[in-house]
Amino acid sequence: MLFTMTNLRCHISISLDGYVAGPDQSTENPLGVGGEQLHDWVVALDAFQRAHGGQGGEENASTAVFEEANANIGAAIMGRGMFGPIGGGPWTDDEWTGWWGDNPPCHYPVFVLTHHARDRVEMAGGTTYRFVTDGIESALEQARAAAGGKDVMLWGGGQVIGQYLAAGLLDVLELHVVPLLLGGGSRPFVAGSGARLEQVRAVEGPGVTHLKYRVLTEGAG
Repeated sequence: MLFTMTNLRCHISISLDGYVAGPDQSTENPLGVGGEQLHDWVVALDAFQRAHGGQGGEENASTAVFEEANANIGAAIMGRGMFGPIGGGPWTDDEWTGWWGDNPPCHYPVFVLTHHARDRVEMAGGTTYRFVTDGIESALEQARAAAGGKDVMLWGGGQVIGQYLAAGLLDVLELHVVPLLLGGGSRPFVAGSGARLEQVRAVEGPGVTHLKYRVLTEGAG
């Protein structure tokens, strides 16, 4: 059995040249130029549509991957850039509650990494945003406590994923590799992280290849 404790897991779509969002991100285009194409494979799924209150869609080899990736999650962590708005800075608009509307799809506590304090925000369906100003370790400690024995999902964005990976705090990494060259944007992997990965599986789906890795601890064989 691979997972025997509360794990910090990350699954994210990534281009063939290593970007999780395209260049020129903005409030009007949060995933940057071409970035929306990274998620074509998942938006097409019936399982995704149902999870977001829609209907229709298809079932294929990616369905089981998507369902597994979203199972057993009790809390999540994301960076300020992913929560938004683009550009960061002090919270000048208390009306901003993320990109996902009044009823976000993640119905559990979400810990947002930020340099600027803000009161927590309660949303419909059980989503609660809590804003953490004292670093990635604190956010993980709080998320694990809130997860109730389930796993913690690291949603991104790219810089935050790189920080957790470099700090040796990430347990499971799943990359949904899309045959797309973005040429710029947000990259999670930078030189010097020193992370060692063990491949768990590879699954080919329409327009995507799913690669799942266990992140090895220091000295693991």
